[in-house]
Amino acid sequence: MCENDYINEIRNEIRSYMVLRGQTYKTVAEKLTKRFGEPVSAQSLNNKLARGSLRYIDAKNIAEVLDYKIKWE
Repeated sequence: MCENDYINEIRNEIRSYMVLRGQTYKTVAEKLTKRFGEPVSAQSLNNKLARGSLRYIDAKNIAEVLDYKIKWE
């Protein structure tokens, strides 16, 4: 699998969790901003996922506002 395919797979996975909770990039960005006090825009969130530059802490924060936990098995 090439890097772009892997990035798209991760992006689609996170997006599917958002959809399951009825959330959009905009609503997730608003929740992140409210919960963690640092401004996040829908565009910046989308860009990080598209570029594959989302940090692990960002992924954990997204999971938290969507009421998920990241579990390693």
